[in-house]
Amino acid sequence: MSSEELHAPRERLSATTVASHQAIVSLMEELEAMDWYRQRADDCDVAELKAVLLHNMNDEMEHAAMLIEWLRRNIDQFDHELDRFLGKPGAIA
Repeated sequence: MSSEELHAPRERLSATTVASHQAIVSLMEELEAMDWYRQRADDCDVAELKAVLLHNMNDEMEHAAMLIEWLRRNIDQFDHELDRFLGKPGAIA
């Protein structure tokens, strides 16, 4: 995946940019894992295995939420946008 690599020379990037990149790539991986576990659970006919897959999916949600919170705390504009949209009634767009 192209997003795993930095798009500019590392020595030209701030420590904040590098850390944010690491968090964003990790968040993408957690979201992808959530999707995979959900699909596998939907396709699974063995109840006990399905329960394990759904448990694993929920663990990935926890990881994703932790990364979102890190991004919120460390990127001012992201915090602002989350405040604008999360938990607000009405249309999103």
